[in-house]
Amino acid sequence: MYKAFFGFTGKPFQLNPDPSFYFASRGHKRAYAYLEYGLYQSEGFIVITGDIGAGKTTIVRNLLEQLDPAKVVAAQIVSTQLDADDLLRAIGVAFGLPVRSVNKAVLLASIEAFLCKLAIEKKRALLVIDEAQNLTQRAMEELRMLSNFQFGDQALLQSFLVGQPELRQVMQKPGLQQLRQRVIASYHLGPLDKAETQGYIEHRLRHVGWKGDPLFDPGCFDLIHKLSGGIPRRINSLCNRLLLAAFLAEKHTVDVADVDSVADELHDELGPLAQGETPGTVVEIPAPAGPPRRASAGIRNSGTSISSRSRSALTAWSAPSRSPSTCCTGCCTRIGYPPIR
Repeated sequence: MYKAFFGFTGKPFQLNPDPSFYFASRGHKRAYAYLEYGLYQSEGFIVITGDIGAGKTTIVRNLLEQLDPAKVVAAQIVSTQLDADDLLRAIGVAFGLPVRSVNKAVLLASIEAFLCKLAIEKKRALLVIDEAQNLTQRAMEELRMLSNFQFGDQALLQSFLVGQPELRQVMQKPGLQQLRQRVIASYHLGPLDKAETQGYIEHRLRHVGWKGDPLFDPGCFDLIHKLSGGIPRRINSLCNRLLLAAFLAEKHTVDVADVDSVADELHDELGPLAQGETPGTVVEIPAPAGPPRRASAGIRNSGTSISSRSRSALTAWSAPSRSPSTCCTGCCTRIGYPPIR
């Protein structure tokens, strides 16, 4: 509704992940670097966790867009309320295999034959599992078994596990010790800081042709950060509603009072939101005994006043509490590689 009013070419704060809006904050760049690092290893698992709406899927999609399909064949699974056999079938379908009505033995043989064919063609297979925290322990074990497929000394499948913080708890189950030993690196994506929040908002606005209309008062950005906790999807929800309110009021400026009012409305509609996790944590997951093999990656070259109602919203949307990282040197150091900065 407000696109024409402000002269935008698109919707700046849509909720669906869109890699064209990718914003390289410090945490997002680090998470992206871990994925790239894992891709160069051409084997094992990379685990990326983050709160709901932190931008995990956008990072993954941005990486997938950079892959050279002549070198890397990627498949992504986003529906993970699956048990082991259903997951195997979903993997086959994601790679384009006719596996809907075959038994498990034929299914595994079909997947292995497909992966071997890629290896013969000098291609690699990458599997991305989104919302991986929903996988059962049996499904996780099937993923580990798929990682056993080899062509000579070359691993045939590499997997990225992307999910909410609960994924770390799933990974720590006693029955998944062998899977943990195949994790190359893990990283927890935290929220944006104050400066990044302002940069994120302006980045998305500029992407749709923003030229200063509407004008945001300086205090708005600090308040948006406090209310959203620096979580991109919450920022999007708040800013989208702010622009709608400005359009309805025929205003070309957004001030702190507007942010306050919209925060009250969102709190009434959405209620308390979940607390976050420790930001920027390199997760302590035991690494493989030896360093992984390297291969071509296949990549193309605060003084703001807040109303009492907004204080309630602030409590519900507060930023995660900070605590020391569980790993001070990083997974990469422990397996013989310098930590990614």
